[in-house]
Order: sequence, then structure tokens, then C-alpha cells
Amino acid sequence: MKIGILSSGGDCPGINATIRGVGKTAIMHYGMEVIGIHSGFVGLLNKDVQVFDERSLSGILNLGGTILGTSREKPFRKLLASGESEKPHVIKQNYEELGLDCLVCIGGNGTQKTAALLSNLGLNVVGVPKTIDNDVWGTDITFGFDTAVNIATEAIDRLHSTASSHKRVMVVEVMGHHAGWIALYAGMAGGADVILLPELGYNIEKVNEAILDRAHRGKPYSIVVVGEGISTPNKKRPADYITKAIEEATGIETRETVLGYIQRGGNPSPFDRNLATRLGGHATELISKREFGKMVCMQGDKVSSIPLSEVAGKLKLVTRDNDLIIQGGRMGVTFGQE
Repeated sequence: MKIGILSSGGDCPGINATIRGVGKTAIMHYGMEVIGIHSGFVGLLNKDVQVFDERSLSGILNLGGTILGTSREKPFRKLLASGESEKPHVIKQNYEELGLDCLVCIGGNGTQKTAALLSNLGLNVVGVPKTIDNDVWGTDITFGFDTAVNIATEAIDRLHSTASSHKRVMVVEVMGHHAGWIALYAGMAGGADVILLPELGYNIEKVNEAILDRAHRGKPYSIVVVGEGISTPNKKRPADYITKAIEEATGIETRETVLGYIQRGGNPSPFDRNLATRLGGHATELISKREFGKMVCMQGDKVSSIPLSEVAGKLKLVTRDNDLIIQGGRMGVTFGQE
């Protein structure tokens, strides 16, 4: 069999580990041919590819980013908007001309949606979920999430000393789009006093009350972690809005820190390297069994798979009954609603 591998969407720690997991398993265990496709779906449109062998897949396990490059090309976008697009048909033609038996698509929600549409078009596709946001439907965890939480937690740890020394409130904005997974996990691991998640909403007056209450109890500094997707008036940047609102209402000096892209750059954590390796290997196993149209996933501590049709267009979001939210509330952490 001959398989193609591409990575699409934002970069993420663990993509190279996944490419290695898919490719080495395919070459060394199943005797398959493997080609890498550059720049996501752009490379499939332009037939910009390279042949992989065992040597070319060595030394990449611990590397951040993606050796294949990536893009946010969505070949079905115009088709969905206006009913006209030649790109999907070009992709199918190139897939056939390259002699591919399967296409492995490494990416987040948008990529898995495209993978499902390509599957409907007749291509043999297997998806591998990746995103630091941890919001892909159907899998308990995505690679990249653990690394991002580690980075965000370290930043919060470091801000505690500054906040304590200056008796300030420190507002830390973390990534996640519409999902609050990074904010919740890094906020709890970093000992944040207030954690604001897009899914739960918040009352800024409750936030201010919690900070003033801490000050009255002899705790003159606070750490506030906010997800980038929380709602704000006039779509203001969350960290900027929350910082100004707290300082104006409480009179306590408040400063903001926006972590930004450092959360998804750099080397993957050991957990993410192993997770990516397991997911990549299982993707190749599915291909060997000709089980296409699926996305590999984690269900508990087991690697499994689900139909791409069940994943497309859905988000996995934080819910109010999450154990960390319940336990955080019991320990005095404010989620902006109490």
C-alpha cells in the first residue's frame, strides 16, 4: 500500500512525533510506501510531495512544529459558500495520480471536517486529531494539549512571585479559542484564584468581589486566568478588558500577561510524544485493515477510532460538571459566577 501524510491548520507540539509514528510503523512493520505532503492541502493541490524512508523519519520525535509544513487551506470552503469549487476534484485527481491508497490527515476540527468531506468524495482517509485546544469531538485528549498546559502552568507559577512581591492582581490570558480546557487545567495546576472559561460565562462584579474578599482576608494579591474566548464588551481583548475592569473597581494595581503563541511552540512533552506515537501507529493499523473514513482517538487509556462523520462540525467543550470545576469551587476558586 502507498499512503500520504499531511498536517493542516495551526502548528502544534507532537505533529512530527505523529508523522514518525505513522511513517515508521507503515514502513517497518507493514512494508508500505510513504510520502509526505507539504503545506497541508496546498501540497495535495500542487502535488508538492517527498518520499519518506526510515532515515528521513529519524530524529524528529522531539521536534516542535512540523517537518511537512502546514497551511489553513480549506478546499471545500468556496464549495460550501457558493456551490462552486474545483479544488476537491483537483485533490481527488492528484490523489489518484500519486497512486495513494490512503491519506492521513493530521489536524484539528477544520482538518477533520475536510477529511470527512474528502471521504464522502471517495478518498480513503484516516484522521489524527491534533490541537493544543483539546476541543476535537470524540477523543478524550489531543496531543499538544499537555505541552500547552505545561507551558501555561509554568508561566502562572512565575507570575505568583511578582504578584506577591508587588501586591498586584495578575491577569493571564491563555489560548483555546471557544474552549476553556487550557485555562481550566493550567489555572488549577498553577493555583489561580479566579478562572474564567468561555463555556461558563462570568459576572465581572463577582470577579471583583472575590478579589476584594481575598484582600480583606489578608491576601493582597490574586492570579486571574482567562480563556481567550470569553465574551467581552465590544469584543475587547479579554486580558485588557478584565485587567482594566478589576483595577477600576477594586483600586488594586492590576497587570496583564498574554501568553500567545509560545503555548504551541517548542518541543512536545514526553506525554505528548507518547500519545502522538500511539495515535500515529493506530492510524497505520487502521489503514492495514482498510478501515477508512475514521479518526483515531483516545477513549480512557485506550486507543480507538470513530467515524469521521461523527466528528465533523462538532466541538468538545468544558461542562459545568467537570471534576476540576467542582473541586476548584470547593477549594475557593472563583469561576466568575458564585
